[in-house]
Amino acid sequence: MAQKGIVSAGHARTAEAAQLVLRDGGNAFDAIIAAAFAGCVAEPVLSSLGGGGFLIAHLANGPSRVYDFFVQTPSRRPPDAKALDFYPIVADFGTAQQEFHIGMGAIATPGVVKGVFEIHRDLGRMPMSEIVKPAVTMARDGIRITAFERYLFDVVEAIYASTETARQAYGSRSLPGKLVQEGELLRLPELADTFEALAREGETLFYRGDIAREILAECRTGGGCLTAEDLENYRVHRREPLEHRYRNARLLTNPPPSCGGLLIAFGLSLLSTLDLHAKGFGSSDHLHMLASVMDATNKARMDHLLAGRSAAALADALFEAEHLAAYQREVLQRCTSLRGTTHMCVIDATGNVASMTISNGEGCGHVTPGTGIMLNNMLGEQDLNPEGFHCWAPNQRMSSMMAPSLLFQPDGTVVATGSGGSNRIRTAVLQVLLNLVDFKMPLEDAVTSPRIHFEEGLLSVEGGFAEREVAALAREFDQHRLWPERNLFFGGAHSASYHPRGPVLQGAADPRRQGVSVMA
Repeated sequence: MAQKGIVSAGHARTAEAAQLVLRDGGNAFDAIIAAAFAGCVAEPVLSSLGGGGFLIAHLANGPSRVYDFFVQTPSRRPPDAKALDFYPIVADFGTAQQEFHIGMGAIATPGVVKGVFEIHRDLGRMPMSEIVKPAVTMARDGIRITAFERYLFDVVEAIYASTETARQAYGSRSLPGKLVQEGELLRLPELADTFEALAREGETLFYRGDIAREILAECRTGGGCLTAEDLENYRVHRREPLEHRYRNARLLTNPPPSCGGLLIAFGLSLLSTLDLHAKGFGSSDHLHMLASVMDATNKARMDHLLAGRSAAALADALFEAEHLAAYQREVLQRCTSLRGTTHMCVIDATGNVASMTISNGEGCGHVTPGTGIMLNNMLGEQDLNPEGFHCWAPNQRMSSMMAPSLLFQPDGTVVATGSGGSNRIRTAVLQVLLNLVDFKMPLEDAVTSPRIHFEEGLLSVEGGFAEREVAALAREFDQHRLWPERNLFFGGAHSASYHPRGPVLQGAADPRRQGVSVMA
């Protein structure tokens, strides 16, 4: 049977939904919408209709564009933040902990629903009623919880056990008082009904109809910020991708006002004058150089944020020759002495490419009655609120680290990649790109090779590097954490590639997040 496409996603059932749509005659954009719906069932900790995201779309023999359907700040800041339902919890990764804030006061205006419908109108060709069918079946019949999904529920148990509505949706049927267990069947019948209703009525149901009324009623009585104006006025933005040349390859990624793609391009610029290949992958010199670039990138971002500059202004300033040279000198000097999010990509046999990243933060803890939807907690994400909580400018698209990206290589190969993982997104994507361009790795190796992450003075090193090189690197960084094995902390860069001769389709799903790649 002729190949119809390739899918890489964070769960077998997410990938299966896209696979079914491709086999039924859908294109890459129909399939990625199907995967987005299915991910809300199969990957509920990482994906939700109540969050936001981005799609970078490349049309076969045509242009590329970015759909920005990330969350928006509410139109009015509350006069008294103490009246909000807004409080901290700790997510426990086992080796590391991270604080997040949840509650109704953490919800920003969601964009996923409007995003998938606008993508469908522009680029899809199958009826939405057919596209949602795999997700409807999955939600109604249930999915079997894997060990990895159970681990994710362990990480965010403080959120999913925080309210009665969340406990009802995600509680164990065999162990009262506990969240769903490994091997149990998770059924989400209300979410199945919501999928079907959206397919019939369109996004108006979510932004002006019955779902909107439920969300607003909860916000009014429960200490939230959202108003009818916020939902009714939400818009998807179509943007030109940020284009960056690195070596002999061309990168298209998420542009401002989000900063993830911008910071990846800045990191590549810092490395452009260095011979990374000569260092050897996994050597202490290679890893030290990477950590130094990560540190310089963080510093550049914070310097501009403290100066009150927007992401657009940051884009202009970062690549000024004098500014770039100063950071390159700093990297060279140092080298001689560094969020529930899911990613998916689909490429069809004609060469249409879709790379989408969706996030719900970690979820606010409340499931909107009658819908099965847990809304986001983006106003409670420290990464997205670096100037402090409740300091956001009203009615503004929030900046994001999400960076769905396309890499065009000299031989005609197009690689779709991206990642989940909060502030680790940009370092995960950066390392995949470097593995492809500098180290000439096959796609599978580029995705699965071990990674590092440097932030706020702490170097995190994933298991898999040679002990001798890690020991040499650790001597240079007083604060370091050595992880024994691959971990979702370091992202989940599910990727796929297309070469027009044949055509040749390949997928590489990230094992850190139990990724799956399937051919249609």
